[in-house]
Amino acid sequence: MTHTDVTMVRIYLTEGDRLLDRLLEHLHDREQVMGVTVFRGTAGFGRSGKVHGQSLVDIAFDLPLVVEFFDAPERVEAVLDHIGGWFGPGHIVQWSARVNA
Repeated sequence: MTHTDVTMVRIYLTEGDRLLDRLLEHLHDREQVMGVTVFRGTAGFGRSGKVHGQSLVDIAFDLPLVVEFFDAPERVEAVLDHIGGWFGPGHIVQWSARVNA
């Protein structure tokens, strides 16, 4: 089996950030990255310590979201140059990976 080196990127945000639609449009239409998946968390917290979650009593509209995408390392660097300013420190994680070709 042959492999291609890629860079995986994971972006942490919340529904309340109101960035998901803009980010997906950018990754799909403008950057045309190889693949994107969005995960919706049931609870989470970050640097602020504020817990974002949902309960049976009230449905939260500020749940955590994780946007994950991958592409060739040089493409990822270009993408992050374009969107990096949209997010505060600690919200973007990246690592090297291989995808079957």
